[in-house]
Amino acid sequence: MFERSSVIELAEVLREELNRYSPGEKLPSSRALIEQHRVSPVTVSRALALLAAEGLVVTRPGAGAFRAGPADRGRGQPRAGDTSWQEVALSAEAAADAVPRSVDASGILATLAAPPTDVIELSGGYLHSSLQPERALAAALGRAGRRPGVWDRPPIDGLPKLRAWFAREISGPTGGVTAADVLITSGGQSSLTTALRALAPPGAPVLVESPTYPGLLAVARASGVRPVPVPVDAHGVRTDLLADAFRASGARVFACQPLMQNPTGTVLSEERRAEVTRVARAAGAFVIEDDFARRLAHEDAPALPPTLAADDPDGTVVHACSLTKATSPSLRVGALAARGPVRDRLRAIQVVDSFFVPWPLQEATLELVGSPAWPRHLRAVAAELRRRREALVAALGAELPGLPPARVPPGGFHLWLSLPPGTDEAAVVRAALHAGVAVAPGRPSYAAEPPGPRLRLSFAGVASLAELAEGVRRLRIALEGG
Repeated sequence: MFERSSVIELAEVLREELNRYSPGEKLPSSRALIEQHRVSPVTVSRALALLAAEGLVVTRPGAGAFRAGPADRGRGQPRAGDTSWQEVALSAEAAADAVPRSVDASGILATLAAPPTDVIELSGGYLHSSLQPERALAAALGRAGRRPGVWDRPPIDGLPKLRAWFAREISGPTGGVTAADVLITSGGQSSLTTALRALAPPGAPVLVESPTYPGLLAVARASGVRPVPVPVDAHGVRTDLLADAFRASGARVFACQPLMQNPTGTVLSEERRAEVTRVARAAGAFVIEDDFARRLAHEDAPALPPTLAADDPDGTVVHACSLTKATSPSLRVGALAARGPVRDRLRAIQVVDSFFVPWPLQEATLELVGSPAWPRHLRAVAAELRRRREALVAALGAELPGLPPARVPPGGFHLWLSLPPGTDEAAVVRAALHAGVAVAPGRPSYAAEPPGPRLRLSFAGVASLAELAEGVRRLRIALEGG
């Protein structure tokens, strides 16, 4: 039995047995509890600590554990405070004519929070541990950590060699992005936060794709800017509506994911790529290019288009990318690339927020991407993501033929499903969790009212193809009402 389960079960048994003892009476010794319940000393210690935290038991070093009495309750426990005053303090900004902010992390937590052990995770946003390059990462970190000076203060903008590597990755054959244009960041989410704070003052409108990555909407609202949706179709963002949105809103920023967009999986078409930059430049606006999925192309994906930043000598595009999605949630290393005065503003905000990215992490990243293990890892991920995508599509066809994905993406982690009109997507998510599968609701992906109920299914966080099939079976049970 798992240690945690044993602790909880023993605590429950002891909780029931406490009624046999008078307040202040000593409980059986730890040795007696170990023998009686056939558990480890650690389990007994943790179970007693749990009851002590609840105020039911008092432990006295050298004497044992006792049932708590009236005089013991509250002893050593912090006073129950009254935090109701915070409601006034946190909403006072509205009274001062400040820009109202909301910090809603629900869309992000759906990706970050680990489900219970018996729940299949079709909601995650990271590779399963079996797909992560753990041995290569461990070797890279070990080598990096032993280098002289690596635990000192790193260059503020990032290590020059790592900036040069990202510049080559971003610009491709054109070589238009240089190391001088690049800042090393603590992952993609940090890059988006820095970019939005640099480009949009509080209260300003920011154009976003609809639907879009929930983490972008969370960052925008927490920063006090106003996300304005621009619809996405099978070819990416509607550039005709993008021009209208710039004119109507006065926005000076458009945030987008041109490649394998989250959650729809769309790739911005060649015609619209040039149009996005042209429309933004005509509006005197910046484009934040979130290039999160470039290293998540599937084995059968066509040749990837270059980044928007590679074809932008005038500095319209601020490019954000990260290695986290393709490696490990804990390798939080990414980059921002920008040309012109905006780069200095990005740098200043990053310095204020986080100073710099730790030197050992940057060195480990350089070790990883410079090793023979790196291309092997990318090939293995591309092949496995293709297998998982095909398995999920097949399972949906067999179990839920009435809910085909809107499109089958050539990369990324997700399938985007439309539920029947009138379906309560929140109720479906709850029922799915009850049935043993975690799925992500569509609502957090919309800046305004969604056109209908949606679900996002991820095929990256499961352990096997069989688990994918079982997850879809459980989803069918939830949709059928049990």
